[in-house]
Amino acid sequence: MKKEEVKYDCRHFEGHIPCKPNKLHDVQCDDCSFYDKGTPRILFIKLGAIGDVIRTTPLLTKYKEKYPNCHFTWITHSPQVLPKDKVDVVYKWDATSLYTIANEHFDIAINLDKDKEACMLLSNVCAAEKYGFTWKDNHIDIATEKAEHKLITGLFDHISKKNTLNYLEEIFEICHFEFNKEEYMINLNERSSYKWKKKFEKLANGKTIIGLNTGCGLRWKTRLWPKEYWVELIRNLESQGYFCLLMGGPDEDEMNRYYQQETGATYLGTFSLEEFIAITNNTDIIVTPVSMMMHIALALKKQLMLFHNIFNVHEFELYGRGIIIEPTSGCDCYFGNSCSREKRCMNDISVQDVLSNIAALNKNLKK
Repeated sequence: MKKEEVKYDCRHFEGHIPCKPNKLHDVQCDDCSFYDKGTPRILFIKLGAIGDVIRTTPLLTKYKEKYPNCHFTWITHSPQVLPKDKVDVVYKWDATSLYTIANEHFDIAINLDKDKEACMLLSNVCAAEKYGFTWKDNHIDIATEKAEHKLITGLFDHISKKNTLNYLEEIFEICHFEFNKEEYMINLNERSSYKWKKKFEKLANGKTIIGLNTGCGLRWKTRLWPKEYWVELIRNLESQGYFCLLMGGPDEDEMNRYYQQETGATYLGTFSLEEFIAITNNTDIIVTPVSMMMHIALALKKQLMLFHNIFNVHEFELYGRGIIIEPTSGCDCYFGNSCSREKRCMNDISVQDVLSNIAALNKNLKK
């Protein structure tokens, strides 16, 4: 066949090697029933924190509803969390990926990051329609007026504090959509999840499994709940017949070993992100500060008890599966990584209040 007969716009086209239909069925473009023209071609630029990448995935559902045969490309620092069966091409942010994207054409390009490099990329991408944040006149700018609200709330704390839209409502608005409870999506290794399911059947012996994500990373330590409160909570939960699973990353390893030593709760160590997601999938309830774990739990549709203090509480969409608990005295350090109080506000969240919320979530499991 001639090169003019090649279906370069087919979803299965691999660029310079045989496509899967050719490999599996020995077909070629001029007589192929597998031809699938992925259109429009949509680019997502969402680099940031892992949790932010996860909570952008509901837009995939909305775009798929509007354009059933669309083709998704996504560039990010965290490709491992994106659902492989939903995104056609995933690029990890590096020089090769940037060069490739700069030489492609997209029908729609969306940048939801306000970082300089992400904005510059959107400004240079060849796309018929652009949404979100771009770069113009040596500063961040908006691609359409719908992004102005999110830009301004990010620049001025006193305006941000008055915002009543959750994050998903904001990013849907930026893309000229209305948020209708579209769910998070995540890459779950089903085989690994099943392995952990069998392991927990022996460890928990039928008890409700509570994943206790004790840390919140290194950036905003003002979100941390006191150590002595965690110890008291764990002892109470264990005495009430729950199975407590201490969870976290390398930054929480030392702390979780301490809690294990003090309470006897189960701590399995640290894992790759893929394994961490698979383990989380086998819990029933997650207790966590605002963190990556919050977004993983939401994507996996877990019951969630969320510690909250330094952010705008309206930001979070829990899909009716969660409870937010806040300091009774409020919080003075909006988006702050240090606290001016002699006694930090997180000390106001009592163990008893957390236990009551967990009991309520446990009832939801049985409905």
